[in-house]
Order: sequence, then C-alpha cells, then structure tokens
Amino acid sequence: MANLAGIKTIGVLTSGGDAPGMNAAIRSVVRTARFNKIEVKGVLKGFSGLMNNTVTKMTLRNVSGTLQRGGTILHTARCPEFIEDAGVEIAKQNCLDLGIDGLVVIGGDGSFRGARDLSLKGIPCIGIPATIDNDIASTEYTIGFDTAVNTVIQTIDKLRDTSESHNRCSVVEVMGNACGDIAITAAICCGAECVLVPELKFDLEKDVIGMMTRSLEIGKSHFIVIVAEGVARSAFGKGRLSSSEILANYIEQRTGVETRSTVIGHVQRGGAPTMRDRILASEMGNYAVELLMNGSSNRVVASVQNKIVDMDIYEALQMKSEVDIDLLRIFNQIS
Repeated sequence: MANLAGIKTIGVLTSGGDAPGMNAAIRSVVRTARFNKIEVKGVLKGFSGLMNNTVTKMTLRNVSGTLQRGGTILHTARCPEFIEDAGVEIAKQNCLDLGIDGLVVIGGDGSFRGARDLSLKGIPCIGIPATIDNDIASTEYTIGFDTAVNTVIQTIDKLRDTSESHNRCSVVEVMGNACGDIAITAAICCGAECVLVPELKFDLEKDVIGMMTRSLEIGKSHFIVIVAEGVARSAFGKGRLSSSEILANYIEQRTGVETRSTVIGHVQRGGAPTMRDRILASEMGNYAVELLMNGSSNRVVASVQNKIVDMDIYEALQMKSEVDIDLLRIFNQIS
C-alpha cells in the first residue's frame, strides 16, 4: 500500500488492563511499519508515558520472540491526568517534538477516549480493541478474550473433577464487570448448570436454588455456578468475605450441598495468546498502520462478521455492548 499520508514515524502504546495478544498487535504494527519504511516509537506505560516522554525506538529485533508472550512489552498504566485537557495538550506537544505523525492505541474504551481526544488536537490516532472482557460493542471480538475464556475453561474443567468427586457445588467468579461474555461462553463450554451475568436480572431462589433443588431430586449431586464479577459485586455487596463466598454460603444453607467458591482473578489476563488472538492481533495491527498510511484518523479497528473493518472512534464509543441473547438461549436449552 502506498504511503499516501507521507507518514515517517508512528507511535504505539498499550493502555488500560493488559490482555493476551497485545504483544502480537505491537509486533504487527512494528513489522508492518518497517516493511513500509516507517520508523516506530514505542511509548512505555500508556498515555502516562506519552505525557512524560517515556519512549523507545522499536525495531524488528525489539519485537522478535514476542508473538507468543502474554502481557505487554510496552507495559501499561492508567493515567487520570490524561482525562484533563491540559494532559492531552502535553501529550500532543510531545508527539510533535518526537516527530510522531500518527499513533496506534491498543486498549479498551478508556484508551479510545484518550485516542479521540488526541485526534481532536490534530494527532492522527487509530484504536485497536484489546480487553479480555470483550466489552467493546463496535467489534465482535477483542484481542485477549479468546485466551481469557480458554484459561477459565481449563480452570473450571479441573474444578468439576473435584466437585464431582466430593458431590459439591462450585461457585466460580470470573472477570466481567459490566459484560458477561466470559461467563456465558465459559458456561456453555464447561457445561455449567447456572450462569449469572450483569446485563440480566435474576431471581436467586428461582434461577439457582430452584434449579439445584430440581436437579437433586433427579439424582444430580454436583454443580458448577458461574458468576461474572459485576454481578457478584452488585448483588452480594462487599465485606470481609468475597462476593462469591457469600453466594456459596447461601447456596449451602439453602440446599444442604457442600459449596466452595473460587475467584479465578487476574490469572485470566495472563498466558500465551491463543491462535485466534494471535491472528486477530496481527490483522488489526497491520490494518491500523495501513489506515494511518491512508491518511485516516480518529478511527477504531473492529472485527465484524470475520472481516477487519474500521469506524469513527466517537461512533464506536456511542455503541452499547449487549448480552448475546442467542448464546443465552443455547445455554438455557442445553444446560
């Protein structure tokens, strides 16, 4: 592709929570840029690094051997100062001083808001969706989601072995503060008996206790209940016990079934990215550089119907993430 915009140097950063596949996206950005004779500067620690001029020159050697690594070699950090206009102005001036003609921002919605604000200041920005929650409505899949779900599946499969051996119920809390995609997908893949997600209201007595009571009557003796962290926090509050422990205690009191809780936690963010995340990250990184070369700005890359596309960042931020009703229907019929 011709470098229609005359881009000489681009920057790349990762922002927000880390997600498996971020390194694959960084690698794709760097290799695509260098293939087209464009210099790349890696910004360390997200927008905070951009404000503090913490950058490093990226070469093919920098990204060699990173495709299979989890986390992000550029590191990541949240930057509340960047919410203010003064912070954006500092970042803009640093981009100009560093000769950065365009910026690729890898992260979630918060990262896209930063990219939008910087674009409005005249620095061309392209966003790449990377978050394990899969909570960016503009794309069907985000980088890191597939790996995180596979981590959850492996954990729950092991928990089921011990739950079956001891005739227990396992309450498993997975990530997903406002989005239940990890919970629903894992529930189908692991054959869970119940799943609670933040997008939908539920009746604890009917949907959990009632289900278990009926199952016990026909001879079932072990259960897996998956709950997204957003549900756990809002429904069961905070205290000395974790939310999943509170739910586990309630289930045991109401059913008499020994119940244990497991919070999978940040292990979901780590590990080598799956094939799907490596391919998605590679495609999106390549596409982002081509957008900058074409003179595009204020865009976000997305995967829609297995094709890589782009849209205006503001439009993407206005879209509301919704629960996959079809997946829920399938779960309800086969659980």
